[in-house]
Amino acid sequence: MSVRMGVLALLVGGPGYGYQLRGEFEHRTGGSWPLNIGQVYTTLDRLERDGLVARGDADDDGHVVYTATDAGREAVARWFSEPVPAKRGRDELAIKFALAVTVPGVDVTHLVQVQRAAAVRNLQDLTRLKRGTDPAEDLAWSLVLEAMLFQAEAEVRWLDHVESSVARYRPNEHPAPVDAPASDATVRSAR
Repeated sequence: MSVRMGVLALLVGGPGYGYQLRGEFEHRTGGSWPLNIGQVYTTLDRLERDGLVARGDADDDGHVVYTATDAGREAVARWFSEPVPAKRGRDELAIKFALAVTVPGVDVTHLVQVQRAAAVRNLQDLTRLKRGTDPAEDLAWSLVLEAMLFQAEAEVRWLDHVESSVARYRPNEHPAPVDAPASDATVRSAR
């Protein structure tokens, strides 16, 4: 999620100051993406530099209030009209398994079981949160929560796929401990 576009979108909805914007962002996302207040103010400075927001006068409490400019409203309209690019790049879990199946001595089946247990716990926690959420009262948080649920379900399905792939392509593999020293016979056969 682009913090820049999130803050700008909030300002399109009406003027605001840093702490207010941070609170509103966290409220609308259910606190799933907490923002550092320094990050919010840095973002506001950059948005102002780029002509997307205008800094106003301080309110009665001393908060500097920002408003979206016409260029800022156009940028948000573009952002809302374009698809979010598919994530390509580093996925720690996929990389971990890609390496695990190539490093001698790694018990990939055990690794799948450990990761699946964590993923199922996460899925259960998210499901409990969903039961306590009324979309009619907080549609924004409900949508974020459901996205996290779908991602957790996808992780469990992918782990099932990893396990079946390992069973299919390495059915007789019995991993040795990773730190097991090579035997003399192994060293001699390697020469």
